[in-house]
Amino acid sequence: MFRWFEKRLDPFPPAEPQRPPDTLVAFCLHYTRGAWPYLLAATTLMALIAGVEVWMFGFLGNIVDWLADQNRATFLADQGWKLAGMALVVLVGLPGMVWLHSLFQQQTMMGNYPMRIRWQAHRYLLRQSMGFYQDEFAGRIATKVMQTSLAVRECVIKLFDVLNYVIVYFLGTLLLVGNADWRLAVPLVVWLGGYLVLLKVFVPIMGRVSKSQADARSRMTGRIVDSYSNIQTVKLFSHASREAAFAREGMAGFLVTVYRQMRLVTGLYGLLYLLNALLLFSIGWLALALWLDEAVSVGAVAVALGLVMRLWGMSQWIMWEVSGLFENIGTVQDGMATLSLPHQIEDRDDAPSLEVARGEIVFDHIRFHYGKGSGVIDDLALTIRPGEKIGLIGPSGAGKSTLVNLLLRFYELEDGAIRIDGQDIAAVTQESLRAKIGMVTQDTSLLHRSVRDNLLYGRPDASDEMAWRAAREAHVAEFIEGLRDIQGRAGFDAHVGERGVKLSGGQRQRLAIARVMLKDAPILILDEATSALDSDVEAAIQENLDRLMQGKTVIAIAHRLSTIAAMDRLVVMEQGHIVEQGSHAELIRANGLYARLWQRQSGGFLESEALDASV
Repeated sequence: MFRWFEKRLDPFPPAEPQRPPDTLVAFCLHYTRGAWPYLLAATTLMALIAGVEVWMFGFLGNIVDWLADQNRATFLADQGWKLAGMALVVLVGLPGMVWLHSLFQQQTMMGNYPMRIRWQAHRYLLRQSMGFYQDEFAGRIATKVMQTSLAVRECVIKLFDVLNYVIVYFLGTLLLVGNADWRLAVPLVVWLGGYLVLLKVFVPIMGRVSKSQADARSRMTGRIVDSYSNIQTVKLFSHASREAAFAREGMAGFLVTVYRQMRLVTGLYGLLYLLNALLLFSIGWLALALWLDEAVSVGAVAVALGLVMRLWGMSQWIMWEVSGLFENIGTVQDGMATLSLPHQIEDRDDAPSLEVARGEIVFDHIRFHYGKGSGVIDDLALTIRPGEKIGLIGPSGAGKSTLVNLLLRFYELEDGAIRIDGQDIAAVTQESLRAKIGMVTQDTSLLHRSVRDNLLYGRPDASDEMAWRAAREAHVAEFIEGLRDIQGRAGFDAHVGERGVKLSGGQRQRLAIARVMLKDAPILILDEATSALDSDVEAAIQENLDRLMQGKTVIAIAHRLSTIAAMDRLVVMEQGHIVEQGSHAELIRANGLYARLWQRQSGGFLESEALDASV
């Protein structure tokens, strides 16, 4: 039975996620699609439960009157069938409705509903640009995905449950008490007015404080996660105390919002308690006065006092629920600022997949300035012939890595076009573009998964035999067999740690090279591909890299000019322009920038101030 209800709402809807709206109601409605039938079922059951509970108080008043007025000898004969009906409602009807409501709310909604939001938000964020992630803490983004999904669930469910319960319960109470004597309803109406005033004054303030608190919480979490993610750097520079102070600053900022919230809660709770006490006094005094005047029965007094005591407890629950509602509204509003941002790079409608038959790359008078208006790359034109292997060379800031990032469409051009085999890369899908490009970077990052998962990331459908072949060619197999993680997993199944921290720099680099070998894309980018390898391993891998480059269009960036001197053509960049092109021998004879950089080499490396392949 539980499983049937748990499977009513799909936690992982297959539809492609769309950009969520950036207004509160529309945002919540966007993520409630598909959940409405179960939400309405739970709401209907909650209304029935509230109605039955109020009716039970009325029936209790009838019992009191019967006990006061009727003969014990004939009581069961006169009222037995009513009591039996009440017993059926109490023992079967009400528990059944509560059970069914719980199944819809707890089994169908509570787990699946926020998971749908996480699933859709995560998939949407995965398609955000590189710039989006460069401007945010990864931990902060993850926290907002987790917080916002729960907050949307609480907003929607609390709103339906609380408003539904309050409306049914209060109207039922008003009708029951007013039916006995309209004067008993007056304190209830006055109390409702005071209660609404408290809500109007306190709850919006708590919503604003909660929004600040959600932002402070995600900022605090982001700082902590940032320290953990860069723990090696923290330890290398002996900055544990500094990182603790950095986290403490975030925690202190979060605590300020907690103190503000708790002050509001204390004031609200005190005023609400006073309001409830005044209601109980007013109803009790008025009910007794009316009974003394024989205007109402003993049962009416019992019902009025019983309902007031019920409202006393309910009012505190409702206030907490409404406060929680606005707290979650603040969290949703904070999350919307991140989750509703438009994608900076979007595929065009019905964009085709890139087809690469030859591998020609044309940079057609491109311009890109990172939004600065000038600098970086200006009017650059370059054609790389099919199967040609070029080396990109230039000092720091020349624009080499920017050129590669534009080819990968991590950023959109400001002017011009990049074409592969005549196809504008802005007109094809991003996934198909990057599927046709293999890249080995200087700063290799691995996933915190098994060696197999990392290797097959380049080609998920590859067999283990193909993976082992790539591992042997990249000289990875020799250390894979000796790997073992803390869970006892070994070899291909051993996990490499976050960002591959359990492997040496050279091992990570070799695994990255094996991954690209397995991918076997027609366009290859090598950005310091062998920088982390010692000379013996580099020499052994270079032969396999040469074989990997056969038949591919290759762009290589390297500190070590000797490693790219044998390329078909060398392209020298400076301040976003191509200043020289040609073979190694031609550029040496030209005695320009390349010749000066070559002369500054020491043992095959460039001095750090002369050449930096990080840009």
